[in-house]
Amino acid sequence: MEIGLLEIASILQQHDNFHILTHKSPDGDTLGSAFALCLALQRMGKKAKVLCSDEIPEKYDFLSKNVLVQGFEPDYIISVDLADLQLLGRNLQVYEGKIDLCIDHHPSNKQFAKNWYIEGTSAATAEIIYELFKILNVDIDVDLANCIYTGVATDTGCFRHTNTTARTHRIAADMMLLGAEAFKINKIMFDTKSKARINLEKIAFASMELFCDDKCAIISYSNEELALLNASDSDFDGISALPRQVEGVLVGVLVKEKEPGVFRVSVRTDDAIDASKICENFGGGGHKNAAGCTFNGVIEDVKHKLLVVISETLGAAK
Repeated sequence: MEIGLLEIASILQQHDNFHILTHKSPDGDTLGSAFALCLALQRMGKKAKVLCSDEIPEKYDFLSKNVLVQGFEPDYIISVDLADLQLLGRNLQVYEGKIDLCIDHHPSNKQFAKNWYIEGTSAATAEIIYELFKILNVDIDVDLANCIYTGVATDTGCFRHTNTTARTHRIAADMMLLGAEAFKINKIMFDTKSKARINLEKIAFASMELFCDDKCAIISYSNEELALLNASDSDFDGISALPRQVEGVLVGVLVKEKEPGVFRVSVRTDDAIDASKICENFGGGGHKNAAGCTFNGVIEDVKHKLLVVISETLGAAK
């Protein structure tokens, strides 16, 4: 059932023990939103714990440094920034059918929880958490400000993506006024690269192919290449944006072989092209200019199927 932020605030006050679920391959928004909510609940006298199916990258350690480790059985389960149960990951599959509340900003959300609040106009789920804190009269300190700033900064590509709004900038500015360490966070998230990341970029540019009169660029990684690089999921942050950086490209595609024969596809588009519509053809979804889907098979077939839809989409956009 769809509910509002006032109802969510009431629910959080009524319950005492919370598990907060993030999506697999966690990013700054799902983690920033989750740890902000966790910290706020703990400071309200509740017990709360953030759970992730995958190991949380070390660069996000600052988000949880003051989170208390508490042992308890939950009486309420919340997911944040989770659009589809498939994104829970293997280690959190036990929560399928048990999620009481979903807070998300993806228009393609599958509405799998008992209750949900989906605000597709928000650039990040962290924006929604900020609005919720205002209703709850949460005192936002440096820890919470860092969490919320991280969420909005990472999901907007450091405020460069088309989902960035005036509201996004106002929230970021508010967090900075409340102590968010914006310079430090931006350096960690956007200006620091591991050796594995440098090698990923080398492969990206070496593998790049142009199609549809150079309006579509595709980069790809095989399972063998990824095994040799030993790259973590966090090393891929922002890689999907590389094809769109080529002059004239309207649709950028990243094809990543997660395991033999299983390909995760990320699509990034110019403002005039709807990435989510492209991915919906293959059972995926996301935002207008950033979406994803999964294929089984061989890479040439994956590219062919994608290009058929992308070509039609570009033709219709003329």
